[in-house]
Amino acid sequence: MNECSTKPLQAVALHYDHQPQSSPKVVATGRGDLAEQIIAAAKLAGVDIVQDPDLLEVLGRVPVGEEIPAELFQAVAEILTFIYRINGRYAAAEE
Repeated sequence: MNECSTKPLQAVALHYDHQPQSSPKVVATGRGDLAEQIIAAAKLAGVDIVQDPDLLEVLGRVPVGEEIPAELFQAVAEILTFIYRINGRYAAAEE
């Protein structure tokens, strides 16, 4: 068996409020069955899902209800930018 098949499924859900001085918050985290429920709820709500094992590992340590640490702003911002571009909601700056 490979390493990926032996690890339980893990999920972290973030919420970002688009308010000044606001940072993304961890609103749910779980492994196994709970992770499956988080992913199913996200899909049902039309929320984009991004798979990034390294970021997941770090975000999984942030307590639910807490803002993400400043050290993760860049990584999360890059993912949000990617998602906004895909969804056509982000207008990339023209060069």
